[in-house]
Order: sequence, then C-alpha cells, then structure tokens
Amino acid sequence: MATYSELVSQAQALMAQAEQVRRQEFATVVADIKAKMKEFGITVEDLGSVSSARKGGAGKAKAPAKYKGPNGELWSGGPGRKPEWVKAVLAAGQSLDQFLI
Repeated sequence: MATYSELVSQAQALMAQAEQVRRQEFATVVADIKAKMKEFGITVEDLGSVSSARKGGAGKAKAPAKYKGPNGELWSGGPGRKPEWVKAVLAAGQSLDQFLI
C-alpha cells in the first residue's frame, strides 16, 4: 500500500501533467476560435459580454476598456487575473503602453 507522502507526490505530478495538457488544449481551442472568427468576420464586440454571462453578473457595471490587444481583445486593466494576451505581451518584454486605447 502506498504511503500518504507517495500519494501526495503522485497527485502533484498528475496535477502538473493535467495543467500542461490543459494549456496545450487551450491553445488549440483559442486557435480554432480565432480561425472561425476570421472566417465569419466575428469581432469580440459581436460576442457581447461573455465574462458577465459566465459569472452571472449580467447587471454588474463593467469598467471601460483601456487596452486593445493584438487581435482586438479588450481589457480594462483592473485588478484580477490578466488576460492571456497581456501575459504574452509582458513575457515578450513589450510594454502595455503600446496597447493603450
């Protein structure tokens, strides 16, 4: 029978593996969505407030966008998790100033 420490170690290894696979699948899904958006001429604005609908905050006021990403993504620059495009821009050593609206 495995010890507690061994099971915790296995669980951590599985979680790391799961996160790696999630990132790979995420990239594939995003690429597919972008391709469909391009094919049908869909803009981010056409999608509406996806985050409000997902979080159930349909009546919640949203901060105006301060930044526009390379593919038209909008971000208010507020607190909370940074969008993937912001993380990528910062990781590439670029400044967010060039994305100010």
